[in-house]
Amino acid sequence: MDLLINLSYIAASVLFIYGLKMLGKPATARRGNQVSAIGMLVAAVATLLYSGLSYGWIVLGLVIGAGIGYYAARTVQMTQMPEMVALFNGSGGLASLLVAAAEYLRRPEADAFTALVIFLAIVVGGLTFTGSVIAFAKLSERMKGSPILFKNQQILNAGLLGLTLLMGIIFMFAPKAAGFLLVFIILAAFALGVLAVIPIGGADMPIVVSLLNSYSGIAASMAGFIIANNVLIVAGALVGASGIILTSIMCKAMNRSLTNVLFGGFGATTTQSSMQIQGEAKAISAEDAYYILENASNVIVVPGYGMAVAQAQHVVKELADLMEKNGTEVRYAIHPVAGRMPGHMNVLLAEANVPYEQLVEPEDVNPTMENVDVAIVIGANDVVNPAAKEDDTSPLYGMPIIETDRARTVFVLKRSMKPGFSGVENPLFFKENTRMLFGDAKSSLSTLVSEFKDAA
Repeated sequence: MDLLINLSYIAASVLFIYGLKMLGKPATARRGNQVSAIGMLVAAVATLLYSGLSYGWIVLGLVIGAGIGYYAARTVQMTQMPEMVALFNGSGGLASLLVAAAEYLRRPEADAFTALVIFLAIVVGGLTFTGSVIAFAKLSERMKGSPILFKNQQILNAGLLGLTLLMGIIFMFAPKAAGFLLVFIILAAFALGVLAVIPIGGADMPIVVSLLNSYSGIAASMAGFIIANNVLIVAGALVGASGIILTSIMCKAMNRSLTNVLFGGFGATTTQSSMQIQGEAKAISAEDAYYILENASNVIVVPGYGMAVAQAQHVVKELADLMEKNGTEVRYAIHPVAGRMPGHMNVLLAEANVPYEQLVEPEDVNPTMENVDVAIVIGANDVVNPAAKEDDTSPLYGMPIIETDRARTVFVLKRSMKPGFSGVENPLFFKENTRMLFGDAKSSLSTLVSEFKDAA
């Protein structure tokens, strides 16, 4: 039976790796998700083959967990998906913490290595849990998205981290005698998670979600070492490594270091640049915008969080189909940090069945932006802000953007002139080639759709 279980774990690990590889391309991502799910099913069934398990508690946990997961997945709005992902990360961290604590209580005379991984699982898992709760609160606007800073904050964080490491060393060399420290280690881990995330601004939340996802994988891998479960070690390592890689990619997309994201307090101070914004925002009606789109041969759609709020992805696809029938080439420019979580816009457009080959990255479209007849910016703010390349006093300066300001005409669909999640004013709104299409994005796009249909 042990041989069968281990062979099943190897098969599950192969499926995880293969599925993860498939997730790297939009065209195979859905199938990669399914392959990974099959791998998880194999691992779960194999684990249930161990003797001495209490199946009553397992079934109860499955029923409760599946019920909560089903309800959450069925009722969550696409605009709430980022905070739901944050909660998933936190749940994984808390699960690893509970496994580590339970294993210590079962055998407190653990050797030094086991005590070390118990300590790491508790610290990383606890930090992930409370950090994810704070990320959830910021993303759902239950607390303010701007950084929360106070005097000597970094000194406090460093002191708490040092104290936690000291308790970990004592716990590692005398786990049975130092068992009383377990509660303090858990509380310190919870505090570290809160203190690590509150100084991070809302604009950096996509990076934080990705990093916390990596932490949850690391904590799971530590839990795997504790209970000697090979597939948990592999799965946790894969999640941890992929999360770190994604975090690095997103930091590069914002032209910022991870240290700057974690300790920079972006948005805590004034976000107004010293450059005076010139020009006047010019509004346009949907009817007038139609005449320009009707004559356009090349259109770029730049989706942002505003598209998710308006739930406009299906209308965007309908409008694109009508423009293509009219002979217009339509592409979608996706910035890596558009929205509130990694891949947010890709998920929305996939839901609307937008062809994968129409999705392009900023570096693919920017070199030919002057040839674009119309750029339609739907609720995106910071990722198209020209201050990132024009104003060295702007907090966004140096961040690679989608350079829609160089297109022949820009339509910006917004409810108001309010800046984006970072709070930075956007000079794009005042450019000569920009027209503001105010109102609910879904409603504005529906009017454009009606204009095309009426003219057909």
